[in-house]
Amino acid sequence: MISEPRTEAASAGLQGPRRKAAIAAVLAAMVLAVLDAAIANVALPSMARALQVTPGISVWIITAYQTALVMGLLPCAALGESLGYRRVFTGGVALFTVASALCALAPSLPWLVAARFLQGLGGAAIMALGIALLRLAVPPHLLGSAIGWNALAVALSSAAGPTVGAMLLALTSWPWLFALNLPLGGLVLLASRALPDLAGTARPLDRVSVALNGAVFAALVIGAELLVERPALAIALFAAAALSLAALICREEPKLAPLIPLDLLRAGPFRISVLASVFCFAGMTMGLLALPFYLQHSLGQDTLMTGLYMTPWPLTVAIAAPVAGHLANRISTAWLCAAGGALLALGLAAAALWPLQGSALTLLPFTIICGLGFGLFQVPNNRNMLLAAPRERAGAAGGMQATARLTGQTAGGVFMTLLFTVASVDSAPRLGLGIGAVLTLVAGFVSLLRAKPVLIAA
Repeated sequence: MISEPRTEAASAGLQGPRRKAAIAAVLAAMVLAVLDAAIANVALPSMARALQVTPGISVWIITAYQTALVMGLLPCAALGESLGYRRVFTGGVALFTVASALCALAPSLPWLVAARFLQGLGGAAIMALGIALLRLAVPPHLLGSAIGWNALAVALSSAAGPTVGAMLLALTSWPWLFALNLPLGGLVLLASRALPDLAGTARPLDRVSVALNGAVFAALVIGAELLVERPALAIALFAAAALSLAALICREEPKLAPLIPLDLLRAGPFRISVLASVFCFAGMTMGLLALPFYLQHSLGQDTLMTGLYMTPWPLTVAIAAPVAGHLANRISTAWLCAAGGALLALGLAAAALWPLQGSALTLLPFTIICGLGFGLFQVPNNRNMLLAAPRERAGAAGGMQATARLTGQTAGGVFMTLLFTVASVDSAPRLGLGIGAVLTLVAGFVSLLRAKPVLIAA
């Protein structure tokens, strides 16, 4: 297919069946990356036993994927702008699919960890450029709805991941969890032919900046993993990350299209949306990590019932996200995000403070409120982030959006780890829920900084 020029005509989006196929390709690729991560988390004990490694060592199966993902987001966004979004996105899907085959064939832990790292790089291309491709595939008035569909796909994949993983493990061995990606990846590659194929800028990628970017995020992720067990080494890694970040900013500052999108971050609406996203994901992650411990240790629920009590949260997100996408086309996104952050904070605070008297049923409405709040926050916030960036920087905006999400999730995970270190297993979950409520409330207040002042006539 011939590359399309970057013209205003392209801003109208694709038409008819091609638009539907393009949207399906992006959403299916997102499902591929999210579902695989959720399934791998559930299968970790099985993989540790099969590979004859300790549970602590087996965590590197997860860490390798997360490290590659966060290291690759911004470089993949820059590469997409240079070579064309579709080319890099489909390359990411192909790499993810091939790496899945390598995971399924892994005879040892080092092989599996290396294959998971490659999977993470492929997932980075998918997550960095998927939203940018949606922006090109649909006209501006449908962008909010498209982001809602994306949030729906992610939420349903997150909700279904543990169940799908458990069912597959009950029927077969862990390599089939990764082999499942092969037919889906092939279908996504076929559907990717319908994606918009705008010509890239041919701007060369600064390899030194890519290396510095990798050093920043690798040191942060690995430092977070080691913070409790080896705090001195973790602090040294955090210091190395800070020095690498300073060097990266100095190197990229003069550029018109920097790897870290400093040009976009100078714009108030974009910067506010990024900051609000970090706060919201940090608080939400604390809630999602605290609730299972609260249900099992404080309320005596088994693993199956814990999963059932948690399910209303992502399912409500799946219902709320398309509605939020529809509303985002008609109502101020700042006020929608503020309302979403407030609802999420209300649900988390109620779960932390409400006297349950030994019954977990009372938590159900609170988890529904959390899902409703997150759905109302996430879709308008992402929409504002994308629309605050010029179309030629949509890839950088998508990469920054995913980076903000992963940064918040990592921070939330570190906070909960520290809470479990300094507090008992009975009190840490409720403290985590309370701190998560504060963080998500802050996200809502930060979003209000984007609200336009209302002028009252004298």
